[in-house]
Amino acid sequence: MVAEPTPAAARYDSLVVLCACPDEATATGIATALLAEKLAACVNCVAGIRSMYQWDGQIRDDTEVLLVIKTSAARYAALEALLLTCHPYEMPEIIALPVLAGAADYLNWIRQATSP
Repeated sequence: MVAEPTPAAARYDSLVVLCACPDEATATGIATALLAEKLAACVNCVAGIRSMYQWDGQIRDDTEVLLVIKTSAARYAALEALLLTCHPYEMPEIIALPVLAGAADYLNWIRQATSP
């Protein structure tokens, strides 16, 4: 049985947040903290990404671990605050993308898993 798509008003209740970390240990620590505080329902740690960017007037080329964080919009402010506190970078990447569509059961699970 295929679940019906979530109504438009509910779609923006869920977010995917991207955050690059310098290494596996940092990524694991941050992911664990987000889950323990119920700020994320799920965090994918994608190792071995290559990040090229401008910083301090230089082009940088680094290997990082990307966190793909699934959360509710209601928990975003607290999630961002935790990332800013725990992250070792001076200015960490924190980008939230709205979920435009998704399986209703999965989106409901995100809401339930991130309820304080």
